[in-house]
Amino acid sequence: MPRAVWNGQVIAESQDTVVLEGNHYFPPESVKAEFLRPSSHTTTCFWKGTAHYHDLEVGGKSNPQSVWYYPDPKPAAAEIRGRMAFWKGVTVS
Repeated sequence: MPRAVWNGQVIAESQDTVVLEGNHYFPPESVKAEFLRPSSHTTTCFWKGTAHYHDLEVGGKSNPQSVWYYPDPKPAAAEIRGRMAFWKGVTVS
């Protein structure tokens, strides 16, 4: 089962991930919200749309903008709407 881990803590775990461009997009209900902190950072992908970010906070450590999601993706990326993906040292295996 795909699992996202950072700073020794499981952040998300689900058998229902969507893999796109090598990234696992987890359903929001599988992500432990207590570790997420909102970020005002956004980026734009020409075919997916605008990505929004969260920081991770685990065990007193912060990992800025390490979680991203597309709340309103373009039609070509509709399957990842609202799902969360990870990077910046978050291990997904």
